Amino acid sequence: MSKSHVHDNYDNRESARSGHHCCCPDGCSDKSSARATLSRRNFLKGIGASTLGTVALGNLSWAGLSAVSGKVQAQVAGAAAAIAEPRLPLKVKPILTYSTPTRTKQSSWRSWGGIQTQRDAEEEIIRIKNELAELKKKADFPVEFLPVAAVRQPSDLGAVGTSSDLSSADVIMVYAAGAWLDVFNQIQKTGKDLIFFCRHRSGPVYLWYEIISPRFLRQHTDRLAVGGVSDEDVVIDSQDELLWRLRSLAGLRNTLGTRIIAIGGPDAWAQPAGVVPKLVEEKWKFDIKTVSYDELGRLIKEARRHPETVKRASRAAADYLKIPGTRLETELSFVENAIILEEVFIALMKKASCRAITINGCMGTIMPLAETTACLTLSLLNDAGYLAFCESDFVVIPAGVLLANISGKPVFLNDPTYPHEGIITLAHCTAPRRMDGKNLEPARILTHFESDYGAAPKVEMSKVQALTNIIPDFAAERWVGLRGRIEESPFLPICRSQIEVSFTADSQLLAKQMPGFHWMTGYGDYLREVGYALRRVGIDWELL
Repeated sequence: MSKSHVHDNYDNRESARSGHHCCCPDGCSDKSSARATLSRRNFLKGIGASTLGTVALGNLSWAGLSAVSGKVQAQVAGAAAAIAEPRLPLKVKPILTYSTPTRTKQSSWRSWGGIQTQRDAEEEIIRIKNELAELKKKADFPVEFLPVAAVRQPSDLGAVGTSSDLSSADVIMVYAAGAWLDVFNQIQKTGKDLIFFCRHRSGPVYLWYEIISPRFLRQHTDRLAVGGVSDEDVVIDSQDELLWRLRSLAGLRNTLGTRIIAIGGPDAWAQPAGVVPKLVEEKWKFDIKTVSYDELGRLIKEARRHPETVKRASRAAADYLKIPGTRLETELSFVENAIILEEVFIALMKKASCRAITINGCMGTIMPLAETTACLTLSLLNDAGYLAFCESDFVVIPAGVLLANISGKPVFLNDPTYPHEGIITLAHCTAPRRMDGKNLEPARILTHFESDYGAAPKVEMSKVQALTNIIPDFAAERWVGLRGRIEESPFLPICRSQIEVSFTADSQLLAKQMPGFHWMTGYGDYLREVGYALRRVGIDWELL
């Protein structure tokens, strides 16, 4: 075998025999139980409950998959755009609440605010429409703004409630110019997620700029008293503040109810069998479809006996290796076999009508079947807009699905090390190359480190790039967020794609506070969006 000329002489054969203590759950002995948190938030009301328990796809053949999926072809990461199904749009229903008081002699006949007449309200609706049109232009996520409704009293809301657009809305955005508490309470009863917008300086001042906290949020008490609504859901003037909240809810809307294929079944790093996947199905409504390794092995054999499939893989491998910044430092056959595996995975996802897949036992089980590793395959899938994860670790997979759906960019599932002096090393063998969602980073195609076999990308990630790091806990109760920056991409004798990440939090505090094991990392700063989404699924968010 033609191995990389830069391989280190580090010998990990003994640790491989005894069970890899860092990456693969198979060799871990710590089976402490995870506690289930089954709380619900209003956002979940719009998501139909899935049947709990994983379901096998079954009755699979390469001929059958090709017939169902059409002409499935391997994707080259140099393609201009993602080929996976796009994210679904967030549907937003804007509602202007207002009053048109009548002058009464020697009486306080009007409340605060610059919207006092029907003409004022009509002008305000035009202003709102113009602002929403600008928001849609700026949005880097799919969003659909439904027609603006005008409500003065609960009976007006009843008329709006019979419209199909309110029932189809994911979010109600309340422009709280006026009206009274009974209108707000009625809106809250719809069970939709709510954002309240109040004007101070961006237009005619709104009444609820004064009283939204004591009257509505606290309901004339000293504490928050409205279920599913908090101070975070109030925006004053800023369109940018609206935008990031909508980005968060768009990500959450696309994450809840995710259907995902688990090759070899669902699992969780070093956790009791079945506990974490059950939590994920209950809390995130994931629909997990299992494909056994026996079935996968048959599919791979059939695909490799299919001349056109083999030819396509050979052409795709040659095209991939021509991409600027791509260096082959392993056997070409490993790359070709990785692309055949990619084609099989794409066909499986098409059959299951999903864009997410994960592999259990990827540290060894898949190698004799595919005659390569899955590392490059997963990298290619992520670059093409799919959500593809190694190790079938459902402790961290929801974090990856959520962050990818918020950012619209591929994410990097990785192994963290011990933080020290403001630096931590993050590494794995399955990194995407299109980390910014558009451009391919340079990559060396090496063997997978622990096995010294197959094809794995060493992605040279951009220095000084800002990062979002999500650190999920085993019990799905507390996630930690860490803002970081890439300082360098070294070449240590560890998993191939590796970055040294700097952070401003205290290193000992991070060491004490980080739960779980695997991290999820993505380009850009989306920590606010992640925390805003987590509140709706009952997971605490600790930002370091």
